[in-house]
Amino acid sequence: MNENYKTIKELADELGVIKQTIQYHVKFLPTKNRLKNSSGAIVLNLEEQRFIKNRLTKNRPKIDQKSTKEPTKNRPKKDKEISINNVLLEQLKTKDEQIKSLVEAQKQTQNLLDQQQRLALQDKKLLEEYKAENDSLKALKIPSQDTKEEQANSQPQEELETLKEQIRALNDKIKG
Repeated sequence: MNENYKTIKELADELGVIKQTIQYHVKFLPTKNRLKNSSGAIVLNLEEQRFIKNRLTKNRPKIDQKSTKEPTKNRPKKDKEISINNVLLEQLKTKDEQIKSLVEAQKQTQNLLDQQQRLALQDKKLLEEYKAENDSLKALKIPSQDTKEEQANSQPQEELETLKEQIRALNDKIKG
């Protein structure tokens, strides 16, 4: 193959990172024309290599003087930790978005519940008003029990008085 192409392993060795770190960043490359060498390993062209190098330099924290003196056998472990941290950060971002959407859904649910409670209260007030109005209409139409008894008692009394007067009038005629 051409010298401009490198396998993932070669690029990882060149950059001093583990192969999984490069594979992680390869996921962000377009997969249309992925080239492979004669042994079937994925090879990266210069542009793809530059893209991955840029991503690594952006994601890599600033290294102070003490850490540059670190032995290189610890470096793959640190790169693996950085890679894992990047994955975890992406997951946290996803979780934050999910939490925001759940909070929004909860707010909507609370608003709907408030509306339902207000409507139920209005229904209850209307029902009480209708009951009161219905009771007042019943009172106008149907006389109470006391009124019925008074009417029942007063009718025979009136008839009795009328009959007494008729008897007096007849007695006066007879005497006269």
